[in-house]
Amino acid sequence: MKTLHAQQRLEDLERMQREGVDTLVIGAGITGAGVALDAAARGYTTGLIDKNDIASGTSSWSTKLAHGGIRYLPQGDVPLVHEALIERGRMLKNAPHLVRPLTFVLPLYGYSRRPVGLPVAPPGGVGLREILGIGLGMYDSLAGKYNFKRHKAISREETLALAPCLKPEDLKSGFLYTDGQTDDSRLTLAVARSAADKGAMVATYAEVIGFGKNTNGKLNAAHVRLCAPGENSKEIVIPAKHIVNATGVYAEIVEQLTGEAPHLKIEPSKGVHLVIRPDVIGVGQDAVVLPETEDNRIIFMVPWRSSVIIGTTDTGGGDLDTPLATEDDVDYLLRHINRSIHTSITMDDVISVYAGYRPLLQLRHARNTSRLSRTHTIVENTAGLISVSGGKLTTYRKMAEDVMNRVDNQAGEQRPCSTAEFLLAGGEGLENARAILREKAQHMNIAADIAAHLDRTYGAFAPDILAIIEKSPDMARRLYDDLPVIAAELDYAANAELALTLADTLERRLHIGIEARDHGAAAATQTAERLAAMHGWNADVKQAQTDDFLRYIARHEAGLRRSEPAARQTSGA
Repeated sequence: MKTLHAQQRLEDLERMQREGVDTLVIGAGITGAGVALDAAARGYTTGLIDKNDIASGTSSWSTKLAHGGIRYLPQGDVPLVHEALIERGRMLKNAPHLVRPLTFVLPLYGYSRRPVGLPVAPPGGVGLREILGIGLGMYDSLAGKYNFKRHKAISREETLALAPCLKPEDLKSGFLYTDGQTDDSRLTLAVARSAADKGAMVATYAEVIGFGKNTNGKLNAAHVRLCAPGENSKEIVIPAKHIVNATGVYAEIVEQLTGEAPHLKIEPSKGVHLVIRPDVIGVGQDAVVLPETEDNRIIFMVPWRSSVIIGTTDTGGGDLDTPLATEDDVDYLLRHINRSIHTSITMDDVISVYAGYRPLLQLRHARNTSRLSRTHTIVENTAGLISVSGGKLTTYRKMAEDVMNRVDNQAGEQRPCSTAEFLLAGGEGLENARAILREKAQHMNIAADIAAHLDRTYGAFAPDILAIIEKSPDMARRLYDDLPVIAAELDYAANAELALTLADTLERRLHIGIEARDHGAAAATQTAERLAAMHGWNADVKQAQTDDFLRYIARHEAGLRRSEPAARQTSGA
């Protein structure tokens, strides 16, 4: 398996500049990574670039679910749900180390009227349980052979036993259904690594600032500014026969760089999540769905790694580069969960808060537009730029297939898609790697929670982390006393996963930014030292990177009320 690291990035950039590519994909979120994988698998020479890190935008700020979207059924969006459920099943097979079934408890209260977004409230709630049962039956059926497990109606007592956090007052009954859970940023990374292994060239911190055109007015190159730490904004030109704009909320902005009127009109929708320890809120191994909010949404309480993720909201506005949670966003989530659980959660209980934008869109008038499904939209402007937007994390593979079918049309040929059964990086040889991990971890006295963390995070690559420890036993130390993340992961992130900055490493590779109450501040100096050694930073770059990361943390904490400053966790740094 091809590894991604700083030197490989430079080599890929040099090759893209020198030789050009058949297909250049702009945007290394889950959609762009999926397009790059499909393109490389079809035999196109492929480049994947992003102005920031892999999964640095929407693809790292989700609810960490691979799901069909149960709330879309009452809206009549059956094609969306059907497509997502099929892709959910494929994700489980394609990334068994990163996607797993998760049971959801859906309570039904006496005051419930429009749970999961029902368009009509039955008078007095009569027949509501039966309506929900029919809806969940449709959810099972739409998944077909890819269904995980059929839903089940449960009693009041069973509901409370499975979700003891819920208030018992006026609770009537409940349902169980099964969806999927994933690690969004690591799934995106796995897709990008798979693309690289198929021959794609991958370069982060490479921002498109303009395009070149041939005499017919068609795009034939991208002008790119390099902006990795210490790179000093060098500009290069990458020749390309086909260019795909998969930049999510930035898609309209990238369209404008062609000099043509944009076909997409992006309406960013901000989703905010709270992160809380399981023992504080009383959520066990099953997720809980609060099926009814004042604005006709649902709220998930999802156990994930060491924490419980609570979300999400749906608001607009704000800086696209820095989506921030406001006090109103946090109050909204706290108000709704406190209405349904018997403990009282305050901001002091919240470990972290994160926000991200979903690219909701409208189509402007366009002559060459394909609305391939209700989940995503593909447009091609007169200069030949293919733009894709909308969709869900769960449907990334199908979106990529549809985009590459359009590239095939541009090229005047049809190449088969092979990603439906494609095993992603970290999934191949998984059982053998797990056996090695169990044996070596026991021999090396690796704590059970650390071994389990390495398994679910790295899959077949977990033994590579142990190899680092075998060379330097001190690298087995925890970065935080109450988390299973260890120092060896810092080196692996830089040497195999293209982590070029502190945020890349601590936020998206190791998830310390979410799981540690100080968001990685205590580990910043150690991380900067390791990255400096591996990337050849001088003292000024190292200090600038540390300062940038600490400012990043401060921005995301600004405006969030606590009764006292957040207590720093003890770090093993």
